[in-house]
Amino acid sequence: MSEKTKIFGFVPARMAASRFPGKPLHPIAGRPLLEHCFLRAKLYDRWDGLWICTCDDDIRAFAEEKGFPVIITADTHTRALDRVAEAAEICGGYVADDDIVVCVQGDEPLLGPDMIEAVIKPFDDDPEVEGTLLSVAIPDAETFLDPDIVKLVHDAKGNVLYTSRAPIPHAEKFSPDSGALRVGGIFGFRFHFLKWFAALPESPLETAEACDSNRIYDNGRTQRIGQAPDRPYISVDSPEDVARVEAVIEDDALWGKY
Repeated sequence: MSEKTKIFGFVPARMAASRFPGKPLHPIAGRPLLEHCFLRAKLYDRWDGLWICTCDDDIRAFAEEKGFPVIITADTHTRALDRVAEAAEICGGYVADDDIVVCVQGDEPLLGPDMIEAVIKPFDDDPEVEGTLLSVAIPDAETFLDPDIVKLVHDAKGNVLYTSRAPIPHAEKFSPDSGALRVGGIFGFRFHFLKWFAALPESPLETAEACDSNRIYDNGRTQRIGQAPDRPYISVDSPEDVARVEAVIEDDALWGKY
């Protein structure tokens, strides 16, 4: 990566999440989910800027009360990456075409700076990389079979081939040693690549799987995986996930540091 390349982060959030309305401001261990995500992302030390992006007045008011930078986007986006693309455009001259734009999902309360660095590292290592995503090892059959969890398969270079809510790759019996991976909620893009992505219509496999990354593969390009460290990583997709996070978050290494 060029020394001139900048790294900008965006935390997309909306109150109308279909599986968990009001999710961003739902309390987890005494703090709103979105607050955990933003403050933990803020611990990453390579940002040239970090914003929350939303279409909701409640989230805007929360961000302003906390002093978190916030960008208001259109209320027509159903996919997080489209919201991030608009937010990066709103930043105008801040973001150059070769800069890195990172989407840090607002429902990942156990994220850490090392996970963000895992998504940035492929850009450091290979100038040909245009997009990345966080891959997380699947520890158990319950996660492997859960349709709320997006799984991925990749080629020998680490380029993603497909993402699905189905259990992939096929296994007659799940084993933690099978190498099955899920998508973590952190994505990196060269800004020109993100603009290309956002200009495309939703693709057939994106619609079928309700996963925006498939728009990339449907149109002949890909993302490189960045492997997450081996520790608990629980996305909040449903109200039941709140208790699962609360059971482990106080033992997390970042607890008490934000």
